[in-house]
Amino acid sequence: MSNSVQIDNKFLVHPVFPLVSKVAGESGVRAFVIGGFVRDCFLGRPTDDIDIVVEGSGIDFALRVADAVKAETGHPCKVASYRNFGTAMLHYRGTEIEFVGARRESYQRNSRKPIVEDGTLEDDQKRRDFTINAMAFSLQKEDFGALVDPFGGIADLSAGIIRTPLDPDVTFSDDPLRMLRAVRFASKLSTPELAFRISQECLDSISRMKDRMKILSAERIAEELNKILLTPKPSIGLRLLDTTGLLEYVLPALSRLKGVETVDGRGHKDNFSHTVQVVDHIAEATSALAEEPNLWLRWAALLHDIGKPASKRWDPKTGWTFHGHEVVGARMVPKIFQSLKMPLNEKMKYVQKLVGLHHRPVALVDEEVTDSAVRRLLFDAGDDIDDLMALCGADITSKNPVKVAGIKKNFELVKRKLVEVEAKDAIRNWKNPITGEYIMQLYGLEPCHIIGELKEAVKEAVLDGVIGNNFEEADAFMRARAAERGLKPVE
Repeated sequence: MSNSVQIDNKFLVHPVFPLVSKVAGESGVRAFVIGGFVRDCFLGRPTDDIDIVVEGSGIDFALRVADAVKAETGHPCKVASYRNFGTAMLHYRGTEIEFVGARRESYQRNSRKPIVEDGTLEDDQKRRDFTINAMAFSLQKEDFGALVDPFGGIADLSAGIIRTPLDPDVTFSDDPLRMLRAVRFASKLSTPELAFRISQECLDSISRMKDRMKILSAERIAEELNKILLTPKPSIGLRLLDTTGLLEYVLPALSRLKGVETVDGRGHKDNFSHTVQVVDHIAEATSALAEEPNLWLRWAALLHDIGKPASKRWDPKTGWTFHGHEVVGARMVPKIFQSLKMPLNEKMKYVQKLVGLHHRPVALVDEEVTDSAVRRLLFDAGDDIDDLMALCGADITSKNPVKVAGIKKNFELVKRKLVEVEAKDAIRNWKNPITGEYIMQLYGLEPCHIIGELKEAVKEAVLDGVIGNNFEEADAFMRARAAERGLKPVE
């Protein structure tokens, strides 16, 4: 043992630990709790996942633990085993327990898939990504709960340092995903009381090893990026991706938002800094409401200004403009999702919609808030209007507090108008009361462009407030338009 530190007994009360200890003793093998559970114990963070490493076959040991569970409860305990990885998993009293045999790993240059051999606990700790994740505590009867910490993980945890157990060049070259994990843990574990940082030695190594990112699959990159976005303050991770040079490999379109261009002493704001601030605002709003984080709303915040570099123009009269950046950005969303092998289904369409609409409520702040404009916004946003308004509220940023206060005040007027118009006109998820089938039957028509034109005229009339949102007024309006075209109802 590296020292005599004991984990607080309150973290050792889970009933699986004495059970595993008993099975280990009877089997003549050593077993340890390792990794994130141990780290989170010291941080006082709740966790439902427990990883147990055994010096022997993890799968065989899991089966023996399952037999012990059955003997204790009288009910079978199912074990899911993954022989390619030498791991097994079972559920015990609401907790997921994963078992793995202690192992040593070696890597080939062109792959992050290791060559695995049986090893000792020490070998297993050496292969871990960071010292704070390499700590273990013993489940042996003679030293139950003793911390095994050969790399000073407990000291790094206290100081808020992300550091590799071995030479970081070797660690990151073997598995470059660990560079993204370093960023993710710095973002995930940081609190107002203790900011976690990547050690300078590891930062220097990432600078040298970042080109190794090319061997990673898009899916693994997206998985880590999603986890960074779901942290309490995503800007920590996003800024680290930028300063380490990893952003160019993760999301190059985002790195193009960086920088300020100046002409005649007039510059625009740094759109990268603005973007990470907007993502943080969304995260803070979710936390304040005690809601589960909405990953795709955070993606919309991340990409809301992604079209600005392509739409940036200099006008000597008005200065820098980004006209139409929301349209350009919405068109970019599918390509970005595709490049990261992320879903191209309704989740992508939701992000695309919010990116495309995010400027509409802000534009209403600067204009007269008419019922017609609000109806059109409700119609286009549908059930996503609340998320859109949350995004737009998060988008209000400025170093001038007076300006921010003024915009927020006007923005509240828009929100109230949305509520009023929705209550009066029920336009959210509006469906045209005049169907194509009704028009064809009424006038004896076959499918043709006139039907679509009449339906569109009814929609525009409702949204403009020319007629009410009901069948009677819509029908009378449509019949009048049809008569203008020379159409007569059939007998």
